[in-house]
Amino acid sequence: MMSAREMGRRERVLTAMRRQVPDRVPKTADFTPAVYERYRAHVAAERGLDLSDPAQAAQIPGPQAYFGMEVAGVGFAGPAQLPDFRPYFREELPPETTFNEYGTASIPGTFYHFSRYRFPLAWAASVQDYEDYPWPDYTPTYRHQHLEEDVARLHAEDWFVTGGVGHIFEHAWQIRSMEKLFEDMIECPEMAAALLDRLTEDRAFMARRCAEAGCDMLICGDDVGMQDRMMMSPAMWREWFKPRWQYVWQVAKKANPDVLLWYHSDGNIEPIIPDLIEIGLEILNPVQPECMDPVEIKKRYGSHLAFWGCVGTQTTMPFGTPEKVRATIKHLIETVGQGGGLLLAPTHVLEPDVPWENILAFFEAVEEFGRY
Repeated sequence: MMSAREMGRRERVLTAMRRQVPDRVPKTADFTPAVYERYRAHVAAERGLDLSDPAQAAQIPGPQAYFGMEVAGVGFAGPAQLPDFRPYFREELPPETTFNEYGTASIPGTFYHFSRYRFPLAWAASVQDYEDYPWPDYTPTYRHQHLEEDVARLHAEDWFVTGGVGHIFEHAWQIRSMEKLFEDMIECPEMAAALLDRLTEDRAFMARRCAEAGCDMLICGDDVGMQDRMMMSPAMWREWFKPRWQYVWQVAKKANPDVLLWYHSDGNIEPIIPDLIEIGLEILNPVQPECMDPVEIKKRYGSHLAFWGCVGTQTTMPFGTPEKVRATIKHLIETVGQGGGLLLAPTHVLEPDVPWENILAFFEAVEEFGRY
């Protein structure tokens, strides 16, 4: 059934994510660097532009505008200067190593954009080692004073605006190493708590500022799922991460009750979906179809959650034909999209092995089949 009127971008996503019926299904996608360059080459060829000419290259619109996506994001500014993290590593790191502001080292790999992590506090033996570490500070005004202006500008352009809040578990293991973090949760709980509490306070501050600035939705989460089960027992997740995310979300909702809460985890996390709902979750991402059936997840939890994603990047997008992509989109709209509550997106960034024809088929199919 056709909607009585055409909605704007922001209203469309707000309506869908509040589990109501918009005029049509909203959509988004993120590109890896190689796919982004393929996109630019496609648009340049389509419009007769020369990418080697800076003036002509500047005429190429961003993928959001070109494909009619509805979502834009804001985030904190980076730190003015990073500490020298190299002394915290017990190995020699190659010169091309880069560091994030938590000190996690990224060593460039040999395959596309992938890199190898090294962990600055894998050696830590006491809570004091954490206290002596040069942690990032998100509170200086230069890091977040722009948020209100950025959100207002994007709202004036009719974008649905997300605010990046980050992770707890993922940052923790990328600082400590996954093996050591899990060991600490069992054998040295005071070590695990010290690290996780520090990260939780960072997330809470970022969530509060993004909510105060008027973001429509907060982007946060942790990859805690594997292909067929969770990385940890549901009981361990409930002990260590459920109360911390609850605290972050309560801080955000106190600052702005209207801000929507979005949680990401790849893999099969169905055992904790009821827990996420209990602590306030409103939007689940990405509902990876290789691990959880989006149609069944909608049936079980659609009265509480909207869904963002559902299009497989392990199967459909890289290995399906354009016809398969179209059929998948049509099926998801007719099932998961029934009654609203769906934003269609690949379940992760589009990697270089995704055929360009499948990317076009994704966007074309949402336009063709997505009207209510």
